[in-house]
Amino acid sequence: MDPRSAGRRDLVFLAVAIAGLSRFADGPFLWLAAVLMLATVLLGSLQVLGEGEPRGVPVESLMLPAVAAFAAVGSLRLVPVGLLLVPALAVAGWVIDRCLALEARLEGATAPPRAEDRARVVTLSVIVAFAAFTGVAAMVPGGLVEPADGIAPGTPLGGPELIVLALGDAITAFLLGYRLSALRLTAVRDVATSALTYAIVIAIAAGALRVIALPLLLEPALLALVFFLWDALHGTAPARRRDPRWLWEFALLVVLGVLVIVLNLRFEA
Repeated sequence: MDPRSAGRRDLVFLAVAIAGLSRFADGPFLWLAAVLMLATVLLGSLQVLGEGEPRGVPVESLMLPAVAAFAAVGSLRLVPVGLLLVPALAVAGWVIDRCLALEARLEGATAPPRAEDRARVVTLSVIVAFAAFTGVAAMVPGGLVEPADGIAPGTPLGGPELIVLALGDAITAFLLGYRLSALRLTAVRDVATSALTYAIVIAIAAGALRVIALPLLLEPALLALVFFLWDALHGTAPARRRDPRWLWEFALLVVLGVLVIVLNLRFEA
């Protein structure tokens, strides 16, 4: 058996085991399990993808599998403990495996990624983003609005919970945005700057959507849509960082961020 395939299988099994055990965690221990999962798959992907690869592993290749594993910990909170956990864990393992397989294929290619390759990365990234946004909301008390909660539209989370929700979504968007930005940019500074815009946009959108208090999975779905649209915007404009419009983008994002914060504080008062 190919060492890469065997290593990928072992890493997926380990991730599924951690995800399954995390279903019984709660509070700070749940977040500890999520961070442990992210770090484990990040380092495991480095080992698996680097097997027999003399050129080394680009850091962006580690992002997609790691975030997919992180998403599994949170999204499994929506599955009741019982037999339904088995197919849910199988789906989570399959997504992580597909992310690893795609990154291994891209890393082994001798030519730059084609349009089809980028489309596959974008598709998986949006799916993983939706799962991760759902998982973050599920791990934050009151993060997902259910009809039984009695939360009326326009009722935001409390300050600490909202910060945790927006920060978790922003970190998710930064990691996935870094992966997508690396497909069209080469300089690390440009890639990181582009990824930062993903994080800011998603943090602002998370705060704004939480004011509306959309029910169940609608809010994570809209965040995934915002993530996709922002990537589409950047994907059609190469070398944007050297364009003066970048300054306008950042200024607009800052203004929108301040407005979202003020709006949440007004509703909370």
